[in-house]
Amino acid sequence: MSIPFVREFDFEYGRCDQLSPLVRRVIAPNPGPFTFTGTGVFIVGHGEVAVLDPGPAMAEHEAALDAALEGERVTHVLVTHHHLDHSPMAHRLAKKHGAKVHGMSPAITPPEGGEVRMEAGDDHGFRPDLEVSDGDQFKGPGWTLTALHTPGHTSNHVCYALSEENTLFSGDHVMGWSTSVVSPPDGSMGDYIAQLKRVRALNFDVIRPTHGTAIEATAPFMDAYIEHRLNRERQILSQLEAGRTRIKDMVAHMYADVDTRLHPAAAHSVLSHMIHLVEQGRAVCKGAAGLDTDYALAADS
Repeated sequence: MSIPFVREFDFEYGRCDQLSPLVRRVIAPNPGPFTFTGTGVFIVGHGEVAVLDPGPAMAEHEAALDAALEGERVTHVLVTHHHLDHSPMAHRLAKKHGAKVHGMSPAITPPEGGEVRMEAGDDHGFRPDLEVSDGDQFKGPGWTLTALHTPGHTSNHVCYALSEENTLFSGDHVMGWSTSVVSPPDGSMGDYIAQLKRVRALNFDVIRPTHGTAIEATAPFMDAYIEHRLNRERQILSQLEAGRTRIKDMVAHMYADVDTRLHPAAAHSVLSHMIHLVEQGRAVCKGAAGLDTDYALAADS
């Protein structure tokens, strides 16, 4: 089952687009391999508004946000997680409007192996003014946002659901243009798959990722998104069955048609799945699970 990605959509950097009666978006000019066309900053409501993932600290982007918010007051600044493409503008924007920054504090942990960077990088200085918990609600005139703690991409990742439009702002948990990075030790594949299933069960009409365009046929998209992860686990089990015990050997076979320069990043993805397989008792390892660990099928697999 292939994921029905959508990679073409109309946008212009700095332009404020009305996406629905309650939602506007300004895209920051920070395109890249981990940000796609750039960070999409969502403005919810009118007059008294919430801003989600204010994005990078760039003067041009800040000016675009100021223009979009002219005559309005930001009452809540909501952050999905602490990466450099999401959170650096948060406190600056909140200070201008007398608002508070809401989010979850990060656990800053470098990726296993350290040398591979598979997302935009950590905002080491990010701390929210107020800690968010699963189920917390934030309200303004005509809008209600509910926090969903969705660990996986990072341990502090939070999505926000807009009740009035049955819409989920998914951050990097679900992306319409690509799969999300899950890199141990802060990333957890077990948590990630569980939270994908939770999002699927909530049956949102629209999912709005921070990068790229909206996902509107959410049920088939989420089914394919989840199946992609489960299929990757089946592939890894097949590698173990074939006698390949090291992640680098599995990657060489599983990603034979992929540029070898991308294999280190692929190894992190395989590691996250392998840790999950060990947690489920479907695989075993000698010592701690890592990139250079020997793995084998569990006896009853």
